[in-house]
Amino acid sequence: MAGEVRMTLQTLQVLQVLLDGPAEQHYGLKISQASGLPTGSIYPILTRLETAGWVTSAREDIDESAEGRRRRRYYQLTNEGATNARAEIVKAQRRLSTSPIADWLQTPQPGWEV
Repeated sequence: MAGEVRMTLQTLQVLQVLLDGPAEQHYGLKISQASGLPTGSIYPILTRLETAGWVTSAREDIDESAEGRRRRRYYQLTNEGATNARAEIVKAQRRLSTSPIADWLQTPQPGWEV
């Protein structure tokens, strides 16, 4: 059973990265790079998502010496997690599109000329 997840902008960014390949396994550094968030921010988010049942994780089984790197923990959205993630992103988009800031963003502001 999936639990509630505190939805922050950073959580939405991580969810969007995971939704770009919902059936794929993603590891922390790649999620960090794709989201633009530091690894120190994404791991607590991934832990919350896993605790809520939105993602699963597993460590890869490699010989670190032979591979020349540390083992990675891979994260993957559950079916329910993917459904919830899509719903949260849509909800956030609706909130932004109906807020006063949406009108402000669509009005050219001084200094916005490119």
